[in-house]
Amino acid sequence: MSELFPLTEEIWLDWLKDEIKMASEISEREKVYELFERAVKDYICPEIWLEYAQYSIGGIGQEGGIEKVRSIFERALTAVGLHVTKGTALWEAYREFENAILETAQPAPGSIPSPEQQQVLCSQLEKIHTLFRRQLGIPLLDMEASYAEYEEWSEEPIPETTIKNYKKALQQLEKCKPYEEALLGAETPKLAEYQAYIDFEMKAGDPARIQLIYERALAENCLVPDLWARYNQYLDRQLKVKELVLSAHDRAVRNCPWTVGLWIRYLLAMERHRVEHSIISEMFEKALNAGFIQATDYVEIWQAYLDYLRRRVDFTQDSSKELEELRSAFARAVEYLKQEVEERFSESGDPSCTIMQNWARVEARLCNNMQKARELWDNIMTKGNAKYANMWLEYYNLERAHGDTQHCRKALHRAVQCTSDYPEHVCEVLLTLERIEGTLEDWDAAVQKTENRLARVNEQRAKAAEKEAALAKQEEERAEQRKQARAEKKASKKAKKTRIGDKRKADEDDEGEWGQEEELPSKRHRGEGDGVLPEEDMEVETGLFGRSEKPDGPAIPKEKASTSRKDIPKVFHDSSKDKVTVFVSNLSYTMAEPEAKLREIFGSCGEVVEIRAVFNNKGTFRGYCYVQFKEEEAARQALGLDRTAVEGRPMFVSPCVDKNKNPDFKVFRYSTTLEKHKLFISGLPFSCTKEELEEVCKAHGNVKDIRLVTNRAGKPKGLAYVEYENEAQASQAVLKMDGLTVKDHVIKVMISNPPLRKVPDRPEPSRASLPLAPRQIYGARGKGRTQLSMMPRALQRQNNPVAKAENGMVQNSPAASSDPPAEPKKMSNADFAKMLLKK
Repeated sequence: MSELFPLTEEIWLDWLKDEIKMASEISEREKVYELFERAVKDYICPEIWLEYAQYSIGGIGQEGGIEKVRSIFERALTAVGLHVTKGTALWEAYREFENAILETAQPAPGSIPSPEQQQVLCSQLEKIHTLFRRQLGIPLLDMEASYAEYEEWSEEPIPETTIKNYKKALQQLEKCKPYEEALLGAETPKLAEYQAYIDFEMKAGDPARIQLIYERALAENCLVPDLWARYNQYLDRQLKVKELVLSAHDRAVRNCPWTVGLWIRYLLAMERHRVEHSIISEMFEKALNAGFIQATDYVEIWQAYLDYLRRRVDFTQDSSKELEELRSAFARAVEYLKQEVEERFSESGDPSCTIMQNWARVEARLCNNMQKARELWDNIMTKGNAKYANMWLEYYNLERAHGDTQHCRKALHRAVQCTSDYPEHVCEVLLTLERIEGTLEDWDAAVQKTENRLARVNEQRAKAAEKEAALAKQEEERAEQRKQARAEKKASKKAKKTRIGDKRKADEDDEGEWGQEEELPSKRHRGEGDGVLPEEDMEVETGLFGRSEKPDGPAIPKEKASTSRKDIPKVFHDSSKDKVTVFVSNLSYTMAEPEAKLREIFGSCGEVVEIRAVFNNKGTFRGYCYVQFKEEEAARQALGLDRTAVEGRPMFVSPCVDKNKNPDFKVFRYSTTLEKHKLFISGLPFSCTKEELEEVCKAHGNVKDIRLVTNRAGKPKGLAYVEYENEAQASQAVLKMDGLTVKDHVIKVMISNPPLRKVPDRPEPSRASLPLAPRQIYGARGKGRTQLSMMPRALQRQNNPVAKAENGMVQNSPAASSDPPAEPKKMSNADFAKMLLKK
């Protein structure tokens, strides 16, 4: 595992302790030393360095053992000796080791030390003094205790220089304490707290301390590519120490191998520090196998490697090994993108052929090989780029700088013929060329070609405009037909209600043997309360007597209340006021006085000129309205009230747009593309609030916004979008939160990337083309509430599509067939008698 990925401090300590238990021979101890050396390279590890130094003390009896222990301690102090909270342990361990050496150098009691022994004692005492003075000059926790220990241990007064450095370190410690306390109180990964600490140290400007805080941050945020990139950039520009820089770059790509930017920086750093060509090539091959997540990443890594190979070539020579290697790499890059990348991503990642363009530039400008450059550009144009003016102009500029006029003219003539996006621009460039360098014949040919081409282009554009206008006209006609059909439907309903009312008066005198049917109260609208009722459903719900005379029988109080708004005229919207008007929908049908309520809500945005609420035929509020302002700025501010809760429902506020003229217009305020800084969370409990979710998410970074997804009634759907400050924080949150349990619900967390919604292009069928459903024939009193059948069961039709009745007749269900029922077979009195006796 260690060969492929860095290991954490805990894993390394477990591994090392197991190896230490088994190491008894000298050769085995050397293997443990090698393992320690590997361990300290992955991350900054104070505990591993302390374990390493203490383990080395066990080999003090070997030749050079004391110097080896001191060397390890010094390396440990260089790596983590400045660690504010964990550095003190290393300094104390180092002093204890030197004190132990001092004890062994003491002469026997009662004896007089020789000059050599006295010199050794003085030298050892000076080592301990130096360690105390070095430690007291560094801001570490419990500095006061170390200072008191030094006062007690030293037989001489503490030098003024040491006291001055100690006080300066104390002041610096006070400045660091707020950041250390923030780290202690924060939850892993503490990215925001570490970033604040890094900014503080960057202002102070101490390279060693900046390096240390970066290493501490990366130990807990090893999967954050941006943090590695910033650290490596600092090392490249400020420290520029080869071993340190290359080590950091190597650890970056081992931790985040999917990030192409880190690999590019690594290749540049290796070139900058003059690493051998074979090693750089080997590292590039590793990058190709790293598994990037986008096709364009492979284009970028290839381009970086090709740039490196180009810088190795001496173009003053006609031919060289480096030049052949460069050409071979260009050819391999083109083939790799065509086969490997396109097979994996269904795209090459390089639609404009930037690598081939750069290859052509190298051949033309540096190798003076325009023939090869022309072959490359011919290949580029055959890959679907011939219709773009900018591609032709790029080739023309290259030909203009390194080719000849004849090939320039030829390229522009082909461009005029093939370009479809900006043909006027290409035509203008051709005419400019002929005006400066062409003959009269060339000028005439260019004018004729450009005029013919532009004439065809204008003709095609005119046809496209006519087609678009025809489609718009057809849409308007269909809208008018739908409008007329609705008007005719309403008129027919009104006429039928009048006829039914007349028939009722004739039927009331003879109710039949079943008696008089009780008058039923009008049904509650489906749209009242939480639902949003479409216009067509409202027309059906008005019932048979929605616009007819008041029916006979007892009056219904609710029906009286609903007719209080019948005389309100129909709302017509003036499309010329669209810019100062917003459309408000998803309001509650039971809202009392919507005009007053909405005027109160939108009054903060600006002066409200008019609020036009829409009511149905019975005078019930339909849940939407138009709000017209005096100024356009007020309407723009009103859009900010979208999704505001009004009477327990989210109010939708959108621009006022005529969808008959703009059928493709959609109002959706959120992005539907990949957003690497935003998370999509599913599986949340419905009781989870925005504040509770924010409390969970803010532990992994700065949360900019949280949106709980609700339905039209404002009820939660268990989904949410969480926006972080940057991609790094979002990536860290995915790793830490995916699979987390929130209120006994296991949530799923992923980067926000909604799938594309495919809408089939189906023409809307006209009402005339829709199949007509068979109308149910009701009695003179309309459709009853219970729908109970008053026909004896023996005479009812069977429900099955094909069923044999008791009297031998075969009937089809009315729902299965729209044909008129067959004439029933006449039965005699004897047939009825047999049927009843059988029943």
